[in-house]
Amino acid sequence: QVLLVESGGRVVQAGDSLRLSCAASGRTLSSYSVGWFRQAPGRERTLVAALSWGDRTIQYADSVKGRFTISRDNDENMLHLQMNDLKPEDTAEYFCAADTYLSEFPERWHYWGQGTQVTVSS
Repeated sequence: QVLLVESGGRVVQAGDSLRLSCAASGRTLSSYSVGWFRQAPGRERTLVAALSWGDRTIQYADSVKGRFTISRDNDENMLHLQMNDLKPEDTAEYFCAADTYLSEFPERWHYWGQGTQVTVSS
């Protein structure tokens, strides 16, 4: 069992940077593939970035490549998402997730945080 709690979401201006964090408890995140998803109102939840178990594979949505960076801190048992050059279309609820295998499909991830809201104003 892994408990995930996100933090860091807030209202920012277009072009700003923001760092989201996901604190894990119960088990160590290093044992899992981890990811960040986002969901805007009326839209499906989609993969933003993911890091496989052992960090062998890193995957980003095309819309965030070059702007977002996913990383994990095994010492602190945390997952981060550094978001630079934010755009209004990045506005969404952001969720961290963990599971054995990396997948672009949210239904295949077992553990989820409660979400943190990111709003980017133009």
